[in-house]
Amino acid sequence: MYEYLKGLVTAVSPYYVVLEVQGIGYQLQVANPYRYVESTTDIVQIYVYQAVRDTDITLFGFYDLDEKQIFQKLISVSGIGPKSALAILANSDHSGLIQAIMNDDVSYLTKFPGVGKKTAQQIVLDLKGKLGDLEQSETLAGQTAIDLGTPGESPELNDALAALTALGYSAREVKAITKALADFNAQTTDQYLREGLRLLMKK
Repeated sequence: MYEYLKGLVTAVSPYYVVLEVQGIGYQLQVANPYRYVESTTDIVQIYVYQAVRDTDITLFGFYDLDEKQIFQKLISVSGIGPKSALAILANSDHSGLIQAIMNDDVSYLTKFPGVGKKTAQQIVLDLKGKLGDLEQSETLAGQTAIDLGTPGESPELNDALAALTALGYSAREVKAITKALADFNAQTTDQYLREGLRLLMKK
């Protein structure tokens, strides 16, 4: 089992990043691909989790160990798969997630894509009181072109909209916040994506 990989991020897409390690490019599915910047010189360390299924082997990447541990806790819950776990992790407020679990805040948890009331209740049941040191962690700020009818005004915005859809948010949900995101006038895809996630959690 891999713990982490060190290398160069050579490609970033709405669905994954490619990390080149000693001439081998590893495709890593991550919560916020645009947190990572393509580079030919900057070595980064990405924690990884390898999922083996009958039909494929997938590597999931994480910004730090806390994020990886939350992912592993989430996928242990019945009804939460890796894609849903990544969508939950994409929101920058990991401390808010933990507080919601500790406080039985089911309505907060159902704001994530793919999480209905029953699954949210299962998350609380399975994880409340079982997050250990993560409840006191100070590093959980975390991570911080698609036809939606109203196209984005910049490539960065369009990439952010595509990333939100890749996380599992519906076209209707993404379209509803597109105008507000365009007015946000961010400079990078990462900034647009973070703001988009914040807006979606407010609904």
